[in-house]
Amino acid sequence: MNSREPLVKVEHLKKYFNMRKKGVLKAVDDVSFEIYPGETVGLVGESGCGKTTCGRTILGLYPATEGKIEFQGKDISQLKDKKEIIEFKKNVQMIFQDPYASLNPRMTVGDIIAEGMINHHVPGGNDRIQELLAMVGLNKEYTNRFPHEFSGGQRQRIGIARALAVDPKFIVCDEPISALDVSIQAQVVNLLVRLQEQLGLTYLFIAHDLSMVKHISDHVGVMYMGQLVEFSSSNELYKHPAHFYTKALLSAIPIPDPKLEKTKTVLPLEGEVGSPINCGPGCRFMSRCKYATEQCGIATPELKEIGKGHFVACHVLENA
Repeated sequence: MNSREPLVKVEHLKKYFNMRKKGVLKAVDDVSFEIYPGETVGLVGESGCGKTTCGRTILGLYPATEGKIEFQGKDISQLKDKKEIIEFKKNVQMIFQDPYASLNPRMTVGDIIAEGMINHHVPGGNDRIQELLAMVGLNKEYTNRFPHEFSGGQRQRIGIARALAVDPKFIVCDEPISALDVSIQAQVVNLLVRLQEQLGLTYLFIAHDLSMVKHISDHVGVMYMGQLVEFSSSNELYKHPAHFYTKALLSAIPIPDPKLEKTKTVLPLEGEVGSPINCGPGCRFMSRCKYATEQCGIATPELKEIGKGHFVACHVLENA
């Protein structure tokens, strides 16, 4: 057990969307994990598994259907005092996936970065804006330019500077490199690592690129159809994956060696992907798992510790 207090604590978080005639979409369904100060938790899984919805709900952009989200020991759903709510919003920020859609094309770089500073009464003015630009590797003379004058990588650096402008403690990085060229992705990840060390930041890093997640994360959670199926330290997960879904994801990571890439074994995921709408009890991975048993269709598996700090939700592994 970690003796420190977590900065972010998520307990049995649920986020459902009413699809009217279709039913209820269970985007996030009973997810629990903790993030400690100065650490990075990576959240991975296929598109549509609920990663982004989980991050947005933690920040309060979506109201939680059920569950509890604590930040610095306080339940954010219970914040009533206006000053506490404003302080929470200042301390948590987001880096968005699309560097093209997330920046207002009618605002200059300086105005984009200054907007949060003005709203939260953060001092510094133009000097602070130029300092932030330098911090993310951009020329201070870019202050009066518009977003369309920059490349995707530069725009994402502007987005990072905007997130840092209000001195946050926790940042949700929502697939911040997926829209960038491969040559730029490593630069942005290395920038995030450097800023974390320099400023003592805490990250929730959402991605589907498992090789990048390994590089930046202290712990990794694997999501499937709204549920957390495995959670452990980064080293443990990549060396000893337990859940069959995690193994399949890791086996698909490209190896930067043509000879080894040809000889590696990729574990196929067969069967039909289920629907998160009106899903009942049972393991949601069952339709794609060749090891599924009768019990898998009856009860939803719970996250259970199979090793120190290594949690897996799987009936088959539980009974092995």
